Amino acid sequence: MSNLQQRYTITAALPYTNGPIHIGHLAGVYVPADIYARYLRLTNNDVAFICGSDEHGVAISMKAKKEGVTPQEIIDKYNAIIKDSFKEFGISFDNYSRTSSEIHHKTASEFFKKLYDNDKFIEEVTEQLYDEEAGQFLADRFVTGTCPKCGNEEAYGDQCEKCGTSLNATDLINPKSTITGSKPTLKQTKHWFLPLDQYDAFLREWILEGHKNDWKPNVYGQVKSWLDDGLKPRAVTRDLDWGIPVPVDGGEGKVLYVWFDAPIGYISSTKEWAEREGKDWEPYWKDENTKLVHFIGKDNIVFHCVIFPSMLKAEGSYILPENVPANEFLNLEGNKLSTSKNWAVWLHEYLNDFPEQQDVLRYTLTANAPETKDNDFTWKDFQARNNNELVAIFGNFINRVVVLSNKYYDGVIPQPNEFSEIDMATLEEMKKYPSIIASSIERYRFREASQELMNLARLGNKYLADEEPWKLVKTDEARVQTVMFTALQIAAALATLSEPFLPFTSSKLKEMLAFDALDTVPTWDTVGAVSTLLSAAHTIGKASLLFSKIEDAAIQVQLDKLEATKKANEAANKTAEPQKETITFDDFSKLDLRVGTIIEAEKMKKAKKLLVLKVDTGIDVRTIVSGIAESFSPEEVIGKKVTVLVNLAPRALRGVDSEGMILMTNDTNGKLIFVNPDTDGVVNGETIN
Repeated sequence: MSNLQQRYTITAALPYTNGPIHIGHLAGVYVPADIYARYLRLTNNDVAFICGSDEHGVAISMKAKKEGVTPQEIIDKYNAIIKDSFKEFGISFDNYSRTSSEIHHKTASEFFKKLYDNDKFIEEVTEQLYDEEAGQFLADRFVTGTCPKCGNEEAYGDQCEKCGTSLNATDLINPKSTITGSKPTLKQTKHWFLPLDQYDAFLREWILEGHKNDWKPNVYGQVKSWLDDGLKPRAVTRDLDWGIPVPVDGGEGKVLYVWFDAPIGYISSTKEWAEREGKDWEPYWKDENTKLVHFIGKDNIVFHCVIFPSMLKAEGSYILPENVPANEFLNLEGNKLSTSKNWAVWLHEYLNDFPEQQDVLRYTLTANAPETKDNDFTWKDFQARNNNELVAIFGNFINRVVVLSNKYYDGVIPQPNEFSEIDMATLEEMKKYPSIIASSIERYRFREASQELMNLARLGNKYLADEEPWKLVKTDEARVQTVMFTALQIAAALATLSEPFLPFTSSKLKEMLAFDALDTVPTWDTVGAVSTLLSAAHTIGKASLLFSKIEDAAIQVQLDKLEATKKANEAANKTAEPQKETITFDDFSKLDLRVGTIIEAEKMKKAKKLLVLKVDTGIDVRTIVSGIAESFSPEEVIGKKVTVLVNLAPRALRGVDSEGMILMTNDTNGKLIFVNPDTDGVVNGETIN
């Protein structure tokens, strides 16, 4: 590997092409993976950062059926959106592939065929759920039902998203087809199974003994639970018409199970990259000196820590992952992110709404990453992180340093004079940060690492605030030269160390500090080794804002968008009240409904919800107390035509006799509205039949 320190293969979970990328995906997988990859490159490692679109499986077929298009149209649409969004957001994949590609079909088929030829599968005829109405077997997400472990009534045929248990469709209680809604029957079909139970001892030794102290507790705990429950053979083929055809005799009409073919996508994507770059792909997957790291969300732990390693072990020539740093889930404004309910912040929409502010979202998602527990993204926190940290701390320090350097020295870095103890202590403190941040990153503590970066900016701010060069310049110009020289070294350190977290900011800052004109550009290692990163007489550029304040109005737009989504979901999920007890025609005929007009209205004292109304019913003017004060002001209802139940027995409410009832209902947005009579030519007192 020449002078490179270590070879790494880093994989990020392949996103399904049944929808765009949202902030949950970013926080759980792609931002931490990108930070890690960028850091490793900066510290002189050989890195292959691999990903691609997962374009097979039931989710694609379901989306296609729902939209009335072909699966190919779905994957082409969302692959383009996802790939473009990742690129614009600065996720630095070395290769982003597709599982529909020829190289992947070939790689997955060869992998299956080798295991098949080496008798690594067991072949069984089993009973599978079948939808008679649709005329097809129900694989995975084509069936829902009650989870046998936790009782969740909306579990899928492959996994319960509530408790995380991996399932087979036949495990579900009260299963239901998602295609027709009908109850499925059982029908015999032949499939190939990977006998996971035969890999129990291997998995226990490799994970439970070998990675007890270095894998995250949530990953280790979930794997241990799986092993303790007892592993069972897992089908690696499905009865579907979308996917990679099973490449052996008897496999007609069947495809590879998506969770068999998808992780092989890491390998095929690496092959695609290596071929393009003129490299050999095999060392990245077969050299024991290579470190393989999978970045995933917690819902994928079993597939990456039990099933895929068992596949690799069965094949025999591949390395196993060094680590699988799975994150927990990110919620949005207190509710679980949901693609189907549109409850999400979609990356491509964010990039449109906040152009050139990629790093603000990257920083917020990192500073609030769900590394050890589920966390909540709120737009107010996003605004606060930007305004109070990126703008007020990082941006403020850089702006003051660059503005003052241009004001005092026309951008030419001054020659320092004698360094004081505070100068020396500050520079020594600066030199500690590469190892401090590296330690956090290497332990997959990206939240911690991002805050250490911000602490370096705080160090610079405190140094300037304590030394006050804007005051000293009037009395001690020689001292100011040293202060500004020292502050500029911190700025250069920030430009270098911020790259994994804030790549766009780092690029702007390097341009501002004219890194291109330096004979020796600062590196991660030199920041920790030397005190002079920018030499005297080097000329920097003019100041430009690294971050801009985000105003309340911009945040309100996002909150309003979510509120509209919430109301739309409530309306879509709203079901009619059950029919009340049956009454006779004689019972109904007793109701006396009349047209009336509200002629007076006032709020009832010390009552939040009540209005006291005077209503002209055509037969009299009477008092009616109505609980509509939270929806209408007195002024809004005066003159309103209403439907009144006039023969309701009077009832005392807070000392006021209410002599009737006004009919109200809710619209589709949940807003209270009047049940109005047709007002054309209708007079007060007219009965409603």
